[in-house]
Amino acid sequence: MRLQAQRIKGSLTPTRVYLVRHGQVADGHTDRYHGNNDIGLSDNGVRQFEDLAAQLAGVPLAGVYASNLSRALTGAEIIRRGREAPLQIIPEFREIHFGAWEGLSFTEIAERYPAELEARFRDLATFRIPGGESLLDLSSRVLPRLNDLINQHLQEAFIIVAHAGVNRVILSEALGLPLDHLFRLDQNYGCLNVIDYFPDMAVVRLVNGGVNGVAAV
Repeated sequence: MRLQAQRIKGSLTPTRVYLVRHGQVADGHTDRYHGNNDIGLSDNGVRQFEDLAAQLAGVPLAGVYASNLSRALTGAEIIRRGREAPLQIIPEFREIHFGAWEGLSFTEIAERYPAELEARFRDLATFRIPGGESLLDLSSRVLPRLNDLINQHLQEAFIIVAHAGVNRVILSEALGLPLDHLFRLDQNYGCLNVIDYFPDMAVVRLVNGGVNGVAAV
């Protein structure tokens, strides 16, 4: 499915999406697949969003959106402070469900589920994690909801605070990358991505940016 904003005759003003990954999680681990586990932010994760909020203070936002997982929702609440734009929870933007793998590290998954992990590497797009989702499942719930927001905010800017998997799906669609290349896109804790949606195409302005890069976009 190709995402497109509704055609705006005679206008080149895009709809801008500020796409952010949640901050560092409370356990401090970068190698665990938390998925739908509702883990909160660490103190550093909160600071990451306070810094990001300061950098974005002068950017007008017509909407602030977050998944229903607290690590994203807390970050969105920080971004929204002092703004009139409402904060809205979008359950479709929660992270991919890792099923039996949730809470495990990559090493633990490789040890306990070697056959399933190999099968996933052979078919990243459609392999469904035991008890969880495939990347195609994730894409099928994320992209239609994103398209709704783009059409709701034509020629405006809004921010989404979500997760690494969700962000990669959105960026892959904008860049025209197949889902099996999704992991070529890095998404650090608290990173910022910027995508402009024109009537017939998306232009990715920033990928995996730190807060110091916000002023340049």
